[in-house]
Amino acid sequence: MIPSLFLAAAMAATPGLTFREHLVADDLKAAYQVVVADLNKDGRPDLIGLASGMTELVWFENPGWQRHVIARGISGPINVAYWDDGAPMLVLATGFSMDPSKSAGIVSVLRPGKDPRELWDIQEIDRLPASHRIRFADIDGSGKKVALNAPLAGAHAAPPDYRDKVTLVYYRPGAWKRELISDELEGILHGVFITDWDGDGREEILTASFQGIHLFKYGKDGRWSRTQIAAGNPAPWPKGGSSDIAVGKLGKSRFLCALEPWHGNEVVVYREGARGWERNVIDSTLDGSHALVAADLNGDGADEIVAGYRGASGRTYIYSADTPDGTRWTRHSLDDAMPAAACAVADLNGDGRPDVACIGGSSLKWYENLGGR
Repeated sequence: MIPSLFLAAAMAATPGLTFREHLVADDLKAAYQVVVADLNKDGRPDLIGLASGMTELVWFENPGWQRHVIARGISGPINVAYWDDGAPMLVLATGFSMDPSKSAGIVSVLRPGKDPRELWDIQEIDRLPASHRIRFADIDGSGKKVALNAPLAGAHAAPPDYRDKVTLVYYRPGAWKRELISDELEGILHGVFITDWDGDGREEILTASFQGIHLFKYGKDGRWSRTQIAAGNPAPWPKGGSSDIAVGKLGKSRFLCALEPWHGNEVVVYREGARGWERNVIDSTLDGSHALVAADLNGDGADEIVAGYRGASGRTYIYSADTPDGTRWTRHSLDDAMPAAACAVADLNGDGRPDVACIGGSSLKWYENLGGR
């Protein structure tokens, strides 16, 4: 294993940006998700590295990236989310399989003791086949977040069509009782993004599925509404729809970015126009797309898009808008050797610039934002 303090000499550049690559770990079997969280409460964001081929959930302590084990003896970990409501917690989905009939879909809550470097307490709260995406969201504007569980597919779905309804649910911390959001989506539900869509102080849920991009909103009457934003890739089922979704900004205007179709080849930008959200494919060369995040990396008021794919010769790119309206974009290489399954953006070294962390293959890396050169 390469030491966690290893500093790669490679640089990746975009207009006005240069990145230095740092390797945190290279032995994470089936590395799948990276989560940024200050687990030891020292004011510096740490990294959780979830790997689906491991029986441990681990985190890496900033700035030396020392490795600590959160949980042992788990099987098929697929997603984890962090929230601190005065008592830090993780919600973890394990027992995953691409075949829902073989997926235990175990959902557990983990809490640290006095020292987060020691093993955390783990409590199983639910079993829902194919549990796949876990996120926290403030759905009612109270500041008290709930944990969302978005399964990959319905319990009776089978490849390649996956024809079954998907049960999208949430849990209120403390009670941890399963509550229904919707069972209207069908097929593969792959991507989830949490955002305050209408600026009312209440967070909504964006989903990316075989049926495109949908918005789920929790109303003041306690009922959920569902609105389709876009249909995604127009190819017939099961080759169409959307795989992952994120929201970005170009100045004061908003755009959606998506990977399409499921584990597909396209990076897509949606801009709202007179006819609704207009679809613009900015790259169609990816192979097994999976990582997606939008963030203003150079401080110019316009978000860049970070996207990665896991297929042959997997890579990770940054896309920057060439026009204020986002009709044209330029692709730049962040890492030609990172088959990213997931990426996150945060200021990891406290210099005021947003850095990028990506996980994929067997590696976890972070890319130090050196600014302009």
